[in-house]
Amino acid sequence: MAGRTVTRAQLSEAVYQEVGLSRNESAELVETVLNEISDALTRGEMVKISSFGSFAVRKKGKRIGRNPKTGEEVPISPRRVLVFRASHVLKDQINANLTKLRPAKTSAL
Repeated sequence: MAGRTVTRAQLSEAVYQEVGLSRNESAELVETVLNEISDALTRGEMVKISSFGSFAVRKKGKRIGRNPKTGEEVPISPRRVLVFRASHVLKDQINANLTKLRPAKTSAL
């Protein structure tokens, strides 16, 4: 399922079109929002965006992994990972659009 990627520039352009700020102000607004989200996650805080989803940082402990090519055991150091959980509103939106894209199956009797 290859799709297009939404970039900062496209987000800024969308803000410019919808809100009516200048292109520079739109770019600054997008950058400010992304920086605020990044800073909150770096501090270990959860970020919830209503009707979109939530971002959180989860701690993963040290464990032993395995190199899939050689089968050799390799230690994996503790780290923090970013997780995203989509809201039900977003999931419903995605699934509603998916059913519109696929033709309905017809049963041959």
